[in-house]
Amino acid sequence: MDIPLHGSTAPGAGFEVPLEMLAACHGRVQQHCELLQRLLAHVRQHGVDAQARDAAQRVLRYFDTAARDHHADEEQDLLPALLEAMAGSDAVCIRDMIRRIGAEHRALEQRWASLRETLLAWQRGEQVEPDEARGREFSEFIDAYAAHMAYEEAEVLPMASRLLADDQLDAIGKAMRERRGITPLPAGLTAPAQSGGTGSR
Repeated sequence: MDIPLHGSTAPGAGFEVPLEMLAACHGRVQQHCELLQRLLAHVRQHGVDAQARDAAQRVLRYFDTAARDHHADEEQDLLPALLEAMAGSDAVCIRDMIRRIGAEHRALEQRWASLRETLLAWQRGEQVEPDEARGREFSEFIDAYAAHMAYEEAEVLPMASRLLADDQLDAIGKAMRERRGITPLPAGLTAPAQSGGTGSR
């Protein structure tokens, strides 16, 4: 039996609506964390078979690329834009937010680096035992990501929706697209401009 990546729970948001796209990325992170849980259970029951190798490859591909880009979207584009939007005001809360998110990203990346070694072995078909220590490593990574995303969705994205103007959102979307090497649609084929801006998103 295949180890499915359950159907998309994230909306088909594009770079024209970067905040929605960041939220959609959280949905995909959650899907791959769930796949990671199912993979662990599968290996415990069936060993490292073809389905386990395929699932390990999918998780590796996601967290090595898309999740890394998502962290960069936030640290290099979203958070600096929020800080700029607060220029002239008391930006202590934004600076604290930036420090917290950066620290959590580094911690998640460290957890991933350790977990990745097990997944690479499974991808190669090596019968690495999913022992208690490895199971705990998987659970801690998944739980840490869940807590991190919950904070961003409760605090960061709503603040960005309130504070960022349309030109800032457009710049964030452009940077996100360029980070992934995606060419923008020709003029006339782009999605409708997002409504809102400062105070109305």
